[in-house]
Amino acid sequence: MPTKHSIYETICPLVLASGSPRRKDFFQQLGLTFESVPSRAAEPRPSPGESPGSYATRMAEQKGLEVLERCPGRAIVAADTVVALNGLILGKPGDQDEAISMLTRLCGHTHQVVTGCWLHSPHSAQQTFHVTTDVRMRAATPEELHAYVATGEPADKAGAYAIQGIGSFLVEHVHGSYTNVVGLPLARVLEVLVSWGVIVPRQD
Repeated sequence: MPTKHSIYETICPLVLASGSPRRKDFFQQLGLTFESVPSRAAEPRPSPGESPGSYATRMAEQKGLEVLERCPGRAIVAADTVVALNGLILGKPGDQDEAISMLTRLCGHTHQVVTGCWLHSPHSAQQTFHVTTDVRMRAATPEELHAYVATGEPADKAGAYAIQGIGSFLVEHVHGSYTNVVGLPLARVLEVLVSWGVIVPRQD
């Protein structure tokens, strides 16, 4: 439902092909009217030599196309976010030990958060792109990392941390889109939706 002080009016039926609470929050805060439809598409591992941007974009497209089959005639926004260090894609940790291993590698270094997006308009126009943000983590102690992992927050997060949550204590610097790190390059997505007439700024 739109908020009391909506920024945009939703003109066409809009579907967010994600169950992510963080992505839903972005749309809700702007007052968009939309339906959240998590994709059932498989998420295969990256192909050998595949870049983070190519992989994230491919995953977003697969998610979006799967949802499009169930939700024809609607505007669809699909996204996939990955964390990469020196070109190596880091997925979600399988257990606490893997989470600690990931965070140990990230600490003291700058890594990239890449979100691939696939957008589809009700008139069959499509746009695919990815956005990259550089994130530098401070050199946290092993004790800090163990304590953080024990909170359970890293369990379902790419790169084993959440910048919008407790994981913010690890972040030293962000260069680029903050919302991209959370899971959706909001400025770029809104630009496309407005250009298609799916949403328009409220006039009242």
